[in-house]
Amino acid sequence: MLLSTKEILLPLIAVILVVGPLWILLRKGINTTNAKTRILAQVAIFAGVFLVVLLFQARSYTALAEEASKTAATGDLAKGLGFIAAGLSVGGACLGAGLAVASAAPAAIGAVSENGDNFGRAIIFVALGEGVAIYGLLISILIINAL
Repeated sequence: MLLSTKEILLPLIAVILVVGPLWILLRKGINTTNAKTRILAQVAIFAGVFLVVLLFQARSYTALAEEASKTAATGDLAKGLGFIAAGLSVGGACLGAGLAVASAAPAAIGAVSENGDNFGRAIIFVALGEGVAIYGLLISILIINAL
């Protein structure tokens, strides 16, 4: 399936409109008087470009939705429960990792601030908490691959 000219030019114009003002800002330099207005203008340009591209591509989104509804797979209960299990494994693991990091990170910062040599030992406890989230993501990937 070849892309039409509109599908090629709209993202290119969007990138130019978003990156152009940043390039001008960096070329002329940032000072306190123009930084706030330029950043707000950049956000407004980004939102405007996003909406324009979204509106121009709306027809293709509806065509894709119609095609997907025609060819929608009639999933069974096991497949649905598999997706729920994958979501629960990631969600539970991330909540656990968040709690672990929330309790270990302040203690690690306190230990490092008192003695800089404790950095290696303190970072291990923070990394162990992050590892729980990665294990949950791994289990979720294994579940989805089995479906």
